[in-house]
Amino acid sequence: MTCAASDTAPAAGPVLATVPVLASLDLDESAAFYADRLGFTPRLRTGDYLIVERDGCELHFWHCAERHIAEKTSCYVRGDARELYVIDPHGNLLKFGEST
Repeated sequence: MTCAASDTAPAAGPVLATVPVLASLDLDESAAFYADRLGFTPRLRTGDYLIVERDGCELHFWHCAERHIAEKTSCYVRGDARELYVIDPHGNLLKFGEST
């Protein structure tokens, strides 16, 4: 079901999580970077999709051939870390910060 911004949202349960879906020029390279450098565990890898997980936080990646898309993408990851910015090999910006 879709609704326009002016429509009233349908009744639903609580929102439990959001999952960023980031662009990847090379899913194998993304899997290695997020595992080796940031401590994520690869959970699913198909021909054009990757899911990594750490501490209950999932990041999803779709295969994309256009670097400018990844370079204009970012997400914020809340946790127990001081503010930290990471740019992955494909240009995605991840902002890590403390929970409020």
